[in-house]
Amino acid sequence: MTERIAIYPGSFDPITNGHVDLIERALAIFDELVVAVAVNPRKESLFTADERVELIRGACGERNGRLKITSFSGLLVNHVRDLGAHTLLRGMRALADFEYEFQFAHMNRRLAPDIDTLFMMTSETNFYVSSSLVKEVAVFGGDLSGLIPDNVAKALEERFGATQA
Repeated sequence: MTERIAIYPGSFDPITNGHVDLIERALAIFDELVVAVAVNPRKESLFTADERVELIRGACGERNGRLKITSFSGLLVNHVRDLGAHTLLRGMRALADFEYEFQFAHMNRRLAPDIDTLFMMTSETNFYVSSSLVKEVAVFGGDLSGLIPDNVAKALEERFGATQA
């Protein structure tokens, strides 16, 4: 039997509890999950790709070798093929995510017809949480309790000063 491998791509700048929830739920479906940190030279990130990989590792562990964390630049479908996978996992928070994700999925499908995209809804406790919002709250020292893993809170505190988590 072939292993079911999914790739969960994103910027994860930083990883949130919403991302962690999706990772845990995906591991209940797939034999292996690869969290793929996107390196986009046109986008300014708070954390480097290596820092984001380490933050994800610190938040999620290795899950008995079933969770792998990589970084990539270039076309996502090429990275997916390099990893021997055929499924992309994308999280959907609200209707606003749908249009972007729909276009993204269809372009990937055009580039790589053998790769499917699976959309998974975030849990109701995390549907409003985004990395962008987390960074904005952190800049102003707001309370991020329950929104981010402890190691991410520590990293944000080191970057911006006092942040509650």
